[in-house]
Amino acid sequence: QLQLVESGGGLVQPGGSLRLSCAASGFALDYYAIGWFRQAPGKEREGVSCISSSDGSTYYADSVKGRFTISRDNAKNTVYLQMNSLKPEDTAVYYCAVGFRLVLEFYEYDYWGQGTQVTVSS
Repeated sequence: QLQLVESGGGLVQPGGSLRLSCAASGFALDYYAIGWFRQAPGKEREGVSCISSSDGSTYYADSVKGRFTISRDNAKNTVYLQMNSLKPEDTAVYYCAVGFRLVLEFYEYDYWGQGTQVTVSS
């Protein structure tokens, strides 16, 4: 059974850090581009970052550039999103997804995890 499972979310104070994980089972992640997206209540789903399948190229939304880092460990079949200097506006449900292109348009991604909640609040 194909499955993507996000983990690592939680409650953190402004300025804090979290590392999200996206673990795949039933298929190998290294053939695909992986994207991280987020959706806050009442807002549209927003692309955060993505990483390519081939050379590890990465792309970031301007809102997280310099604060978030995406990486992948193909041996563990897992992609990570290290989030530093978190702000209240980063509060959202974070999703990982599988695609073929290094883009942040959600419609380019075919398979999604169930999401993990990140709340940044004092």
